[in-house]
Amino acid sequence: MGDNDGAKAGRLLIATRNKGKIAEFADLIRDVNVEWVSLEELGISVEVNEDGASFLENATIKALAYAQISGLLTLADDSGLEVDALGGQPGVRTARFGGAHLSPEERYQYLLNLMLEVPRIKRTARFRCVIVLAKPAEVLDKSEGICHGQIASRPAGQGGFGYDPVFYLPEKDKTMAQLEFADKQLLSHRARAFSKIAPMLPAYVKGKE
Repeated sequence: MGDNDGAKAGRLLIATRNKGKIAEFADLIRDVNVEWVSLEELGISVEVNEDGASFLENATIKALAYAQISGLLTLADDSGLEVDALGGQPGVRTARFGGAHLSPEERYQYLLNLMLEVPRIKRTARFRCVIVLAKPAEVLDKSEGICHGQIASRPAGQGGFGYDPVFYLPEKDKTMAQLEFADKQLLSHRARAFSKIAPMLPAYVKGKE
């Protein structure tokens, strides 16, 4: 890691390698007067160990680590699925649920198999996202967004990523994967978390926080 003691003004690092997340953040940040870069664009190959016990802890670990490495103001998120019938699982293990070797499709099929006997009324769940904004050695801001729904009985839709095909939104009568991208951006957990932090981003990037 570098020995930077302050963030370089002018750019924001979006600290994720998840292409789905990058696409969503790129769209969300479009209306904010901020230049952003990715880990790939900066040639940062370091993998940060996300060993926190909560979404907030993991997002904080990532934001501080990549801010220190890059010297840039850094935005990191940790997000996942919480299923009430499974006691809040998979939670922070969302990306590894069922085993690190599983594909996204195998992972949500694993979830569906666990819930075969769970009636619709008890299939409530939520997507939760925590965003942390940091400069080297200092957390500047944090926010949380939640999207409530249910676990569908079968996958539907081709959009989104991760568990979107099995996350059903009763008010839309669609899974997250069946939504148009623009519609998902209006109600997703990530969009809701970002909306709380977006108004201050230009000032943070300019070093006026």
